[in-house]
Amino acid sequence: MEYDVETLSSLVGQEILVSDWISISQEEIDAFGKVTRDIDPMHVDPNYAREHSPFGQTILFGFQTLSMLSHLCSPIRYRHDGGVVGYDLNYGLNRVRFISPVPVNARFRNRMTIKSVEQREDGAYLITSENTIEIEGQERPALVAEWIGLVSRENA
Repeated sequence: MEYDVETLSSLVGQEILVSDWISISQEEIDAFGKVTRDIDPMHVDPNYAREHSPFGQTILFGFQTLSMLSHLCSPIRYRHDGGVVGYDLNYGLNRVRFISPVPVNARFRNRMTIKSVEQREDGAYLITSENTIEIEGQERPALVAEWIGLVSRENA
């Protein structure tokens, strides 16, 4: 999906992406815990989680769920004047709420809505989107995050 940043402001308030469903295995949760040096047994020890966790199984780390936004939004491409964008950077987050945990192997996806588009003096754009990660079969989302991307002009 490609969008011209010059006309993207006309889509403010509209959903521009519903990602594919994905899931995360126990091995991926373990790897995330290892890399982030977080060995909370609620995430990395299935036996502990079965016996002591209120969820009865392991769950994704909240920050692991949040980090999946990059992958879930990867089908989106922005361009200037119909051309290729120089680069697209993570500019930060305004607000993140972890609402429901994502169980191991559960399917989840992202719904992305454009909140605002601001052109900077250097010609780059700050694009703010609201991202809602929903868990298949659950009414409450896993998280809601307001995410800002910096979209530059193509380097000369």
